Amino acid sequence: MPEPLLAALQTPGLGWLFLAVMAAGLVRGFSGFGSALIIMPAAAAVLPPVQAIIFLTAVELLGPLPNLPAAWRQGAPREVGAMLLAAALALPLGLWGLTRMDPTSFGWLVSLLVLALLPLIASGWRYRGRLNPPLILGTGGLGGFMTGFAGIPGPPVIMLYMASPLPVSTIRANFLLYLLGIDMLLFAYLIGAGLMAWPVFALGLCVSLPYMGANILGARLFNPEAAGLFRLVAYAVIAASALLGLPLWKG
Repeated sequence: MPEPLLAALQTPGLGWLFLAVMAAGLVRGFSGFGSALIIMPAAAAVLPPVQAIIFLTAVELLGPLPNLPAAWRQGAPREVGAMLLAAALALPLGLWGLTRMDPTSFGWLVSLLVLALLPLIASGWRYRGRLNPPLILGTGGLGGFMTGFAGIPGPPVIMLYMASPLPVSTIRANFLLYLLGIDMLLFAYLIGAGLMAWPVFALGLCVSLPYMGANILGARLFNPEAAGLFRLVAYAVIAASALLGLPLWKG
């Protein structure tokens, strides 16, 4: 095994990070979103800012793939594609800001951002207007910026699509398509900007295999009739990850 990867495997807190990834896989497979809200606070607690983003990207590149065919059939790929186009334009600005953050500030930012967004999502607040093209593009752009800056692309898109009259299965499929597209964009930008840390990426790929299994299990557990109970569990897991990821515990 290459020495850099061995060093990455000895990262303090890796066991906690693995548990967060498994919980995130179950949530992602069931709901189509939420994994970054669980993984990023844990990753920010044990890895430098850019490496935390790289780890998340590697984990999520492969994990959702078994659920992709169904999502493509049930979702709205053209609409999601428009969001991703806007995200592609805004993502580099977020990455630029990320490279100028120190690890402690990044840890506080991610955990507090997750804790601030969680009540908004859990409360049921949604945009109630018409989902017109400018709104869709603007939402994609905001998600792209948040991806580059904090590794959290989902909340703007979650709140937008939850306002839609689309069936739950279609909304879930759109989430999956959008988040997978964001991960692919981020992977390309990290390489193009010369920010890729390959040992951390390899570590993420190793973890992505059990994460894929958790995604499959979560998808099999998907039952629209039990969505309310599952949301409560998912929100509790997200909150726990954000609280445990606070740099406060490092002293």
